[in-house]
Amino acid sequence: MLSNYLPALIFLGVASGLAAVLLVLGSGFGRYFSRAPKDAEKLSAYECGFEAFEDTRMKFDVRYYLVAILFIVFDLEIAFLFPWAVSLDSIGGFGLIAMGIFLAILVVGFIYEWKKGALEWD
Repeated sequence: MLSNYLPALIFLGVASGLAAVLLVLGSGFGRYFSRAPKDAEKLSAYECGFEAFEDTRMKFDVRYYLVAILFIVFDLEIAFLFPWAVSLDSIGGFGLIAMGIFLAILVVGFIYEWKKGALEWD
């Protein structure tokens, strides 16, 4: 029974060992190469260019997540077009009709979301 799990245990052991080695190396090299003192310029805000004016744990509007999810859904559905376009000559008319139905459902869903106001950001 143990022989069935032996490859998984070996994999977990090697992965844990590699993770520990990389953490120790990163910590050691980080201390060695960052001997420069921490001044105010290094500790300042650098990504957005200004200091934070609110708590970083503020609540986001639900519409942000809704638009993000809709983008992912429509982006993944459009990704189905690439393999279909590559194999169109071998799947023939049936593939063309199936993709037409798929795209019609996609357009109906997009129009529904548009009419419901899910894409409005006001």
